[in-house]
Amino acid sequence: MITARDWADAALLWDFQLMGHEPRPCSVGVGLGSHDLGVADVMVGLHRRGLVPLIVFTGATSPTTRERMPRGEAVQYRERALELGVPRDVVLVEPRARNTGENIRFSRDLLAERGTPVDSVLLVSKPYEERRAYATARRFWPGVEFVCASAPMDLPEYADAVGDPRLVLDMLVGAVQRLMVYPDQGFMIELPVPAPVVAAFERLRDRGFNRRLVATA
Repeated sequence: MITARDWADAALLWDFQLMGHEPRPCSVGVGLGSHDLGVADVMVGLHRRGLVPLIVFTGATSPTTRERMPRGEAVQYRERALELGVPRDVVLVEPRARNTGENIRFSRDLLAERGTPVDSVLLVSKPYEERRAYATARRFWPGVEFVCASAPMDLPEYADAVGDPRLVLDMLVGAVQRLMVYPDQGFMIELPVPAPVVAAFERLRDRGFNRRLVATA
């Protein structure tokens, strides 16, 4: 059972993950693959507003998406964008990445191989992973400005859309843990995590929302 305190703690983690960036025109949009097809929808909206002339969708599959997106996350994002009217030559696919670091590095390399100049990236992710995506991108793609975007949803809306509230809380806890442990492992830059967020994370972890935690020494 998810208690009112659990939801309050989860809302604190959710709000913390949002970077609060205002979307603006960028060299390219990069959509990070996941179970959430809404990432593709957000990217299409940004393209329609004239904010991204070129789109890269990046992602292979994971245990979470293997059945839902058997052709790969990036491929199905691209299919969604084409269904919504984005021209084929606007959308690139990076189909190999299996984690956020690879999403960033492989997208960077794909654009470099094409000779596409990049000084800014509109980085689209799930709402609760904006901060993690930003910290990872800053680590692996220096010299580029990143603007984060995601679907404008609150936590209850997102949990209802996913249909598995416990999974959403597990993922929120895992995303915050990575912000605390990955900088020392070289996977992202260090960003401060306020004490109230740490306390909420610890309460949820101790309540058993731990299925998305990474092993630590």
